[in-house]
Amino acid sequence: MSLRPFRNINRRKTKVIKVGDVKIGGDNPISVQSMTNTLTTDVAATIKQINEIHEEGADIVRVSCPDESSSKALKEITKNVQIPVVADIHFHYKRAIEAAENGAKCLRINPGNIGDRDKVHEVLKAAKDNNCSIRIGVNAGSLEKDILEKYKEPCPEALVESAIRNIKILEDQDFFNFKISVKSSDVFLSIAAYRQLSKVTDYPLHLGITEAGSFIPGSIKSSIGLGSLLLDGIGDTIRVSLSDDPVKEIKIGNEILKSLGLRKRGVKIISCPSCARQGFEVIDTVKILEQKLSHIKTPMTLSIIGCVVNGPGEAALTDIGITGGGKGNNMLYLSGVQSEKVLTGDIINRVVSEVEKKASELEKK
Repeated sequence: MSLRPFRNINRRKTKVIKVGDVKIGGDNPISVQSMTNTLTTDVAATIKQINEIHEEGADIVRVSCPDESSSKALKEITKNVQIPVVADIHFHYKRAIEAAENGAKCLRINPGNIGDRDKVHEVLKAAKDNNCSIRIGVNAGSLEKDILEKYKEPCPEALVESAIRNIKILEDQDFFNFKISVKSSDVFLSIAAYRQLSKVTDYPLHLGITEAGSFIPGSIKSSIGLGSLLLDGIGDTIRVSLSDDPVKEIKIGNEILKSLGLRKRGVKIISCPSCARQGFEVIDTVKILEQKLSHIKTPMTLSIIGCVVNGPGEAALTDIGITGGGKGNNMLYLSGVQSEKVLTGDIINRVVSEVEKKASELEKK
């Protein structure tokens, strides 16, 4: 039995676009994505990383295409991965055309930085011809010169004006298969820009706090920024940007959505910080269980509580629970009901066994 949320998030209604087979916007699940940090021309390494990102739970992956060799490498890369690839393009319109022709399912561009309208039109034609969507990627660090001169510095109004300008470029060419982002490394600037943009357009929004930093500070900044917007019902796809292994970006992204009840994938572990009352080593147990249960994709809840103060209450609200007891005797709960005592040395194996059994039962339903 899973804990029911006390608040239902009313998502903002947006248009639906497709990135390959993944639908973005509307009532579709909020997708999670990351970006490779390998050299795209190292095809084997890039394929390996994309597959690792996918295994962690990514729906979409982005790949940088800074040169012709990289954009043409997509042809082999896209043949060997199972999720849609977004080509990250800056300035050179030919890279976008090559990427669309070589298997990319989305182009991340800023149309205003591609060049004159004729070049933008060629990119849009290639996108249409190859069933390729576009992400308008507005960034506080690379605003158009005239907009930056107008506002003197990056601000929410500047990011939104850039986004609207670029939207019009696409709409004028009858191209509507796109999503938008207005990113900044500043949490408050990002939140304000997305909130303003959500009031003036119904295209799907890609959320992110760009250049958020290393694992801990980047995860915290992203959780605050993305979480605030998601609670407002804003956001159709997200990326957590970390100076770390991109697999960790997916892990954090999924945890953000799971914590808000917006995504259900894998085992959600509820655990105490531990104290002198604990009947077993909670922290070590949780770390081991996270590793041993990482292959489970079926949504379920698991409580690991070290003592009887909060343990029974938490266990009553989870699919499986362990509550610490005296003299190495701990109580196993199944569907919120006491089942039997489990010795401390048997906790790991027993919990893994029960989770796998529960996952099998749920998959058959």
